[in-house]
Amino acid sequence: MKDTEVQLKRIQTKVQQLLKQQASLQKENGQLKEEVRMAQEQLTSCQENMDNLKQQVDVLKYTSGEMSELEKKEFEKKLTTYVKEIDRCIVMLSQ
Repeated sequence: MKDTEVQLKRIQTKVQQLLKQQASLQKENGQLKEEVRMAQEQLTSCQENMDNLKQQVDVLKYTSGEMSELEKKEFEKKLTTYVKEIDRCIVMLSQ
């Protein structure tokens, strides 16, 4: 009987250790998920910033006349796309 009691005690101790480990791992998992979310937000922000800077470079090149004809056509195409998108937004807002 004592042998089974000792085994039961060991099992209970092991279960308690496993529960503590599980709680610790869940906490760590939550922290890591938060870090991933924050890193993704930062990446998105950096990408948006990079896109804005590229647009500014394009505008500066266009206004200073440093663009090749191909770059000018691409830039004008982007501008046309932006204008059309703005027009669609204005139409939607006026409805």
